[in-house]
Amino acid sequence: MSRALSLTRSLATEVPLKRPSLYTAVILNRAPLLTPSPTPFENAFYAYQQRIRRALHNPFPTEFYFKPGSLLEAKFNSEERYRERVAWGPDYAKGDEIDEAQRLAEKAVLEQIELQEQNDEKLVSRVHPSDTARDYHSLDRKGRRNVYLLVKRVEEGAPKGVWEFPWGRAQRDELLHQAAARELEEKCGAHMDTWIVARKPIGMYKPPIPAETDRENITFFFKANIMAGQVRPGKSVTDFAWVTKQEVEKRVDGQYWESVKDMLSDH
Repeated sequence: MSRALSLTRSLATEVPLKRPSLYTAVILNRAPLLTPSPTPFENAFYAYQQRIRRALHNPFPTEFYFKPGSLLEAKFNSEERYRERVAWGPDYAKGDEIDEAQRLAEKAVLEQIELQEQNDEKLVSRVHPSDTARDYHSLDRKGRRNVYLLVKRVEEGAPKGVWEFPWGRAQRDELLHQAAARELEEKCGAHMDTWIVARKPIGMYKPPIPAETDRENITFFFKANIMAGQVRPGKSVTDFAWVTKQEVEKRVDGQYWESVKDMLSDH
Protein backbone atom coordinates (compact mmCIF):
# COMPACT_ATOMS: atom_id res chain seq x y z
CA MET A 1 0.00 0.00 0.00
CA SER A 2 2.80 2.40 0.86
CA ARG A 3 4.51 1.79 -2.51
CA ALA A 4 1.24 2.40 -4.41
CA LEU A 5 0.61 5.58 -2.45
CA SER A 6 4.09 6.87 -3.10
CA LEU A 7 3.74 6.04 -6.82
CA THR A 8 0.45 7.93 -7.01
CA ARG A 9 2.00 10.94 -5.31
CA SER A 10 4.97 10.92 -7.65
CA LEU A 11 2.73 10.77 -10.73
CA ALA A 12 0.64 13.61 -9.37
CA THR A 13 3.72 15.76 -8.96
CA GLU A 14 5.13 14.86 -12.37
CA VAL A 15 1.83 15.39 -14.34
CA PRO A 16 -0.19 18.08 -12.57
CA LEU A 17 -3.87 18.22 -13.50
CA LYS A 18 -4.91 21.41 -15.22
CA ARG A 19 -8.02 23.18 -14.05
CA PRO A 20 -10.80 23.07 -16.65
CA SER A 21 -11.76 26.18 -18.58
CA LEU A 22 -15.25 27.34 -17.62
CA TYR A 23 -17.69 28.70 -20.18
CA THR A 24 -21.30 29.82 -19.96
CA ALA A 25 -24.08 29.68 -22.55
CA VAL A 26 -27.60 31.11 -22.57
CA ILE A 27 -30.65 29.26 -23.86
CA LEU A 28 -32.74 32.32 -24.70
CA ASN A 29 -36.39 31.43 -25.11
CA ARG A 30 -39.33 33.28 -26.65
CA ALA A 31 -42.48 31.80 -25.17
CA PRO A 32 -45.47 30.92 -27.40
CA LEU A 33 -47.56 33.88 -28.57
CA LEU A 34 -50.65 31.84 -29.48
CA THR A 35 -52.55 29.04 -27.86
CA PRO A 36 -51.71 25.68 -29.46
CA SER A 37 -54.02 24.40 -32.15
CA PRO A 38 -56.16 21.44 -31.02
CA THR A 39 -55.07 18.02 -32.19
CA PRO A 40 -57.43 15.83 -34.31
CA PHE A 41 -58.28 13.87 -31.16
CA GLU A 42 -59.14 17.08 -29.28
CA ASN A 43 -61.30 18.32 -32.15
CA ALA A 44 -63.20 15.02 -32.17
CA PHE A 45 -63.64 15.16 -28.40
CA TYR A 46 -64.97 18.74 -28.43
CA ALA A 47 -67.39 17.90 -31.27
CA TYR A 48 -68.62 14.85 -29.34
CA GLN A 49 -69.19 16.92 -26.19
CA GLN A 50 -71.03 19.57 -28.21
CA ARG A 51 -73.41 16.95 -29.66
CA ILE A 52 -74.10 15.58 -26.18
CA ARG A 53 -74.91 19.04 -24.81
CA ARG A 54 -77.22 19.78 -27.72
CA ALA A 55 -78.99 16.45 -27.32
CA LEU A 56 -79.63 17.02 -23.62
CA HIS A 57 -80.33 20.74 -23.38
CA ASN A 58 -83.82 22.23 -23.47
CA PRO A 59 -84.86 24.37 -26.47
CA PHE A 60 -83.64 27.93 -26.19
CA PRO A 61 -86.54 30.27 -25.21
CA THR A 62 -86.20 32.77 -28.04
CA GLU A 63 -89.56 34.39 -27.21
CA PHE A 64 -88.16 35.41 -23.82
CA TYR A 65 -84.99 37.02 -25.15
CA PHE A 66 -86.06 38.29 -28.57
CA LYS A 67 -89.09 40.15 -29.80
CA PRO A 68 -90.98 37.96 -32.30
CA GLY A 69 -90.19 39.00 -35.86
CA SER A 70 -87.25 41.18 -34.81
CA LEU A 71 -83.91 41.38 -36.59
CA LEU A 72 -82.07 39.81 -33.67
CA GLU A 73 -84.41 36.83 -33.63
CA ALA A 74 -83.77 36.23 -37.33
CA LYS A 75 -80.01 36.49 -36.77
CA PHE A 76 -80.12 34.03 -33.87
CA ASN A 77 -82.20 31.51 -35.83
CA SER A 78 -79.77 31.66 -38.75
CA GLU A 79 -76.76 31.17 -36.49
CA GLU A 80 -78.52 28.36 -34.61
CA ARG A 81 -79.17 26.43 -37.82
CA TYR A 82 -75.49 26.77 -38.67
CA ARG A 83 -74.47 25.48 -35.25
CA GLU A 84 -76.84 22.52 -35.64
CA ARG A 85 -75.27 21.57 -38.95
CA VAL A 86 -71.78 21.82 -37.43
CA ALA A 87 -72.82 19.58 -34.53
CA TRP A 88 -74.85 16.98 -36.42
CA GLY A 89 -73.59 17.21 -39.98
CA PRO A 90 -74.75 18.95 -43.20
CA ASP A 91 -77.69 16.55 -43.67
CA TYR A 92 -79.25 17.38 -40.31
CA ALA A 93 -82.91 18.58 -40.43
CA LYS A 94 -83.12 18.65 -44.22
CA GLY A 95 -86.88 18.39 -44.01
CA ASP A 96 -87.05 21.55 -41.92
CA GLU A 97 -85.24 23.75 -44.44
CA ILE A 98 -86.75 27.15 -45.12
CA ASP A 99 -88.05 28.00 -48.59
CA GLU A 100 -86.23 30.26 -51.03
CA ALA A 101 -88.33 33.35 -50.27
CA GLN A 102 -87.68 33.04 -46.54
CA ARG A 103 -83.99 32.44 -47.16
CA LEU A 104 -83.69 35.60 -49.23
CA ALA A 105 -85.60 37.58 -46.62
CA GLU A 106 -83.31 36.25 -43.91
CA LYS A 107 -80.25 37.14 -45.97
CA ALA A 108 -81.52 40.71 -46.34
CA VAL A 109 -82.11 40.88 -42.59
CA LEU A 110 -78.56 39.74 -41.85
CA GLU A 111 -77.11 42.28 -44.29
CA GLN A 112 -79.13 45.02 -42.60
CA ILE A 113 -77.85 43.96 -39.17
CA GLU A 114 -74.28 43.95 -40.44
CA LEU A 115 -74.69 47.49 -41.78
CA GLN A 116 -76.09 48.63 -38.44
CA GLU A 117 -73.35 47.04 -36.37
CA GLN A 118 -70.55 47.99 -38.78
CA ASN A 119 -68.68 44.88 -37.74
CA ASP A 120 -65.47 44.95 -39.75
CA GLU A 121 -63.43 42.85 -37.32
CA LYS A 122 -61.72 39.85 -38.84
CA LEU A 123 -59.85 37.04 -37.16
CA VAL A 124 -56.10 37.35 -37.51
CA SER A 125 -54.42 34.46 -39.27
CA ARG A 126 -52.52 32.03 -37.04
CA VAL A 127 -49.80 31.81 -39.70
CA HIS A 128 -47.51 34.85 -39.59
CA PRO A 129 -45.96 36.22 -42.81
CA SER A 130 -42.53 35.39 -41.38
CA ASP A 131 -43.51 31.71 -41.45
CA THR A 132 -44.34 31.73 -45.15
CA ALA A 133 -41.26 33.83 -45.92
CA ARG A 134 -39.04 31.54 -43.76
CA ASP A 135 -37.68 34.57 -41.95
CA TYR A 136 -35.62 33.05 -39.13
CA HIS A 137 -34.72 36.51 -37.81
CA SER A 138 -38.32 37.31 -36.88
CA LEU A 139 -39.50 36.93 -33.30
CA ASP A 140 -43.05 36.50 -34.60
CA ARG A 141 -42.42 33.19 -36.36
CA LYS A 142 -43.84 29.93 -35.00
CA GLY A 143 -46.25 31.74 -32.70
CA ARG A 144 -47.61 28.48 -31.28
CA ARG A 145 -44.17 27.15 -30.32
CA ASN A 146 -41.24 27.95 -28.08
CA VAL A 147 -38.37 29.30 -30.17
CA TYR A 148 -34.73 29.61 -29.12
CA LEU A 149 -31.89 31.86 -30.18
CA LEU A 150 -28.98 30.29 -32.04
CA VAL A 151 -25.96 32.28 -33.18
CA LYS A 152 -23.47 31.42 -35.88
CA ARG A 153 -19.72 31.92 -35.70
CA VAL A 154 -16.84 31.16 -38.02
CA GLU A 155 -14.53 28.34 -36.97
CA GLU A 156 -11.43 26.89 -38.58
CA GLY A 157 -12.32 23.65 -40.33
CA ALA A 158 -16.00 24.57 -40.63
CA PRO A 159 -16.43 26.71 -43.77
CA LYS A 160 -20.18 26.98 -43.28
CA GLY A 161 -19.82 28.16 -39.70
CA VAL A 162 -20.94 26.69 -36.39
CA TRP A 163 -24.38 27.16 -34.87
CA GLU A 164 -24.72 27.20 -31.07
CA PHE A 165 -26.31 29.06 -28.20
CA PRO A 166 -24.69 32.40 -27.22
CA TRP A 167 -21.68 31.50 -25.09
CA GLY A 168 -18.33 32.74 -23.83
CA ARG A 169 -15.60 32.19 -21.27
CA ALA A 170 -16.15 33.13 -17.64
CA GLN A 171 -13.60 35.58 -16.30
CA ARG A 172 -11.66 35.18 -13.06
CA ASP A 173 -13.72 35.93 -9.91
CA GLU A 174 -16.90 36.24 -12.01
CA LEU A 175 -20.06 34.39 -11.06
CA LEU A 176 -21.35 32.05 -13.75
CA HIS A 177 -24.76 33.72 -14.15
CA GLN A 178 -23.04 37.11 -14.42
CA ALA A 179 -20.75 35.75 -17.11
CA ALA A 180 -23.77 34.38 -18.97
CA ALA A 181 -25.52 37.77 -18.93
CA ARG A 182 -22.35 39.56 -20.04
CA GLU A 183 -21.66 37.17 -22.90
CA LEU A 184 -25.27 37.38 -24.09
CA GLU A 185 -25.00 41.16 -24.32
CA GLU A 186 -21.61 41.02 -26.06
CA LYS A 187 -22.76 38.47 -28.62
CA CYS A 188 -26.28 39.79 -29.25
CA GLY A 189 -26.25 43.47 -28.28
CA ALA A 190 -27.89 45.47 -25.52
CA HIS A 191 -31.19 46.02 -27.37
CA MET A 192 -33.01 43.09 -25.78
CA ASP A 193 -35.04 42.95 -22.58
CA THR A 194 -34.03 39.54 -21.21
CA TRP A 195 -34.29 37.77 -17.91
CA ILE A 196 -32.07 34.92 -16.72
CA VAL A 197 -34.43 32.62 -14.84
CA ALA A 198 -32.07 31.42 -12.09
CA ARG A 199 -28.49 31.65 -10.90
CA LYS A 200 -28.05 27.90 -11.16
CA PRO A 201 -27.30 26.29 -14.52
CA ILE A 202 -29.80 23.86 -16.04
CA GLY A 203 -27.20 21.67 -17.71
CA MET A 204 -23.65 21.36 -18.97
CA TYR A 205 -21.67 20.35 -22.03
CA LYS A 206 -18.18 18.81 -22.10
CA PRO A 207 -16.76 18.71 -25.64
CA PRO A 208 -13.92 16.35 -26.56
CA ILE A 209 -10.54 17.50 -25.26
CA PRO A 210 -8.48 18.95 -28.13
CA ALA A 211 -5.40 16.97 -29.12
CA GLU A 212 -3.08 19.97 -28.75
CA THR A 213 -3.98 20.48 -25.07
CA ASP A 214 -5.06 18.42 -22.10
CA ARG A 215 -7.24 21.13 -20.62
CA GLU A 216 -10.92 20.27 -20.37
CA ASN A 217 -13.60 22.78 -21.40
CA ILE A 218 -16.93 22.81 -19.54
CA THR A 219 -19.91 24.90 -20.67
CA PHE A 220 -22.73 25.60 -18.22
CA PHE A 221 -26.15 26.49 -19.68
CA PHE A 222 -28.53 29.05 -18.21
CA LYS A 223 -32.19 29.48 -19.11
CA ALA A 224 -33.40 32.97 -20.05
CA ASN A 225 -36.53 34.58 -21.49
CA ILE A 226 -36.88 37.53 -23.84
CA MET A 227 -39.65 40.06 -23.26
CA ALA A 228 -38.88 42.66 -25.94
CA GLY A 229 -36.22 43.83 -28.37
CA GLN A 230 -34.21 42.02 -31.02
CA VAL A 231 -30.72 40.69 -31.63
CA ARG A 232 -28.00 42.98 -32.94
CA PRO A 233 -25.08 40.60 -33.59
CA GLY A 234 -21.64 41.41 -32.21
CA LYS A 235 -18.35 41.13 -34.07
CA SER A 236 -17.90 37.41 -33.44
CA VAL A 237 -21.42 36.53 -34.63
CA THR A 238 -22.08 36.23 -38.36
CA ASP A 239 -25.76 35.27 -38.22
CA PHE A 240 -28.58 34.39 -35.83
CA ALA A 241 -31.87 32.50 -35.97
CA TRP A 242 -34.98 31.96 -33.81
CA VAL A 243 -35.72 28.26 -34.16
CA THR A 244 -37.81 25.49 -32.60
CA LYS A 245 -36.35 22.45 -30.87
CA GLN A 246 -36.59 20.36 -34.04
CA GLU A 247 -34.84 23.10 -36.03
CA VAL A 248 -32.08 23.31 -33.41
CA GLU A 249 -31.27 19.64 -34.03
CA LYS A 250 -30.82 20.29 -37.77
CA ARG A 251 -28.29 23.08 -37.22
CA VAL A 252 -26.03 22.10 -34.32
CA ASP A 253 -23.38 19.39 -33.97
CA GLY A 254 -24.59 15.90 -33.02
CA GLN A 255 -22.73 15.68 -29.72
CA TYR A 256 -23.77 19.22 -28.83
CA TRP A 257 -27.40 18.29 -29.55
CA GLU A 258 -27.26 15.25 -27.25
CA SER A 259 -26.20 17.55 -24.42
CA VAL A 260 -28.85 20.26 -24.92
CA LYS A 261 -31.94 18.42 -26.23
CA ASP A 262 -33.39 17.72 -22.78
CA MET A 263 -33.17 21.43 -21.89
CA LEU A 264 -35.57 22.43 -24.69
CA SER A 265 -39.34 22.22 -24.88
CA ASP A 266 -41.03 20.05 -27.50
CA HIS A 267 -43.88 22.57 -27.92
